[in-house]
Amino acid sequence: MADEDPGAAAGDAAPEPPRRHGALVASSRGQTVLHAERAQLRTLVAALTAEGFDQLIDVTAVDYSVADQPRPLPAEVVPERFEVVVGLLSHGSRERVRIRVQVPESEPTVPSLFDVHPGCEALEREVFDMFGIVFEDHPDLSRILMPEDWIGHPLRKDYAVGRIPVQFKGAPSSR
Repeated sequence: MADEDPGAAAGDAAPEPPRRHGALVASSRGQTVLHAERAQLRTLVAALTAEGFDQLIDVTAVDYSVADQPRPLPAEVVPERFEVVVGLLSHGSRERVRIRVQVPESEPTVPSLFDVHPGCEALEREVFDMFGIVFEDHPDLSRILMPEDWIGHPLRKDYAVGRIPVQFKGAPSSR
């Protein structure tokens, strides 16, 4: 008789986590959350747009470098310092979906969504300006809030706040 592992029955395997267009599916406060790999972001957003998610609501980022608590991520997702978050809305089904992408500090880049949703151009520039995350193939990835010669990215947790006076574009300096 062959050796059999009693725990190796077909029904004992852990169920595969649900996926949508290749991204892990989760839920947060009644909203669908998709955890995508960086390389699949543009393809995922294009597929969701074709599915009826016709409005890109937001593109933002979070710096978790000094997070005091673990963040809620599926076990299959490796947490990184940065996370890019994209919000989409379907007017037809009145549904929202949030896409979370882990971005490593060593290579803070993600694909631009400009070719799928041209309206995200300013949102991606803001994330670049404030966090230093580069959106590959963006048509004009330049600063949008800080002066062009500004050094650093003010919303990074390791940015020294309060040491340099802020001068907004176009505002005369009193110093």
